[in-house]
Amino acid sequence: MTEEVRSREEQIVVFELSGQIYGVGIADVWEIIRMEKITRVPKAPEFVEGIINLRGRIVPIIDLRKRFHLPEGEQTKSSRIIIVQVGEMTVGMIVDAVHEVLSVSMDSMKPPPPVVGGVDAEFLRGIVLRDDRLIIMLNLDKVLQKDEQEQLRETQDILKRAAQ
Repeated sequence: MTEEVRSREEQIVVFELSGQIYGVGIADVWEIIRMEKITRVPKAPEFVEGIINLRGRIVPIIDLRKRFHLPEGEQTKSSRIIIVQVGEMTVGMIVDAVHEVLSVSMDSMKPPPPVVGGVDAEFLRGIVLRDDRLIIMLNLDKVLQKDEQEQLRETQDILKRAAQ
């Protein structure tokens, strides 16, 4: 494989949410963890489930179903939290299941239609067809708006000071 071809390939983490298949670039994923106890945070946006303490680090957890206004679902043994970098913040995203890591050609990515799988295009990078599967690529920079990131950062700071 030539260097040029490799540069157009991207490894993605493939996960499921509300019956649809999504992907995020593996470069933005720090780790994937099982569901754990989430501490609620007062006055947080509705889609913020709360926070977890991940090895001494306070990490806000967002429910992607709520963020994208999808029907609520039950957490199962397959549910996971994907820890990702969103802008300058580390956040966890609750998903129904994580399936695999794939290499996909970014040349095959198409712009998203206005709504895919119930999710507005503003949250999406595009769509990729791989092995007869449609993978909806999330744009993590849009999952949390700048003002929402700032609100969560302030909450993190307050909680860090309270823990000291």
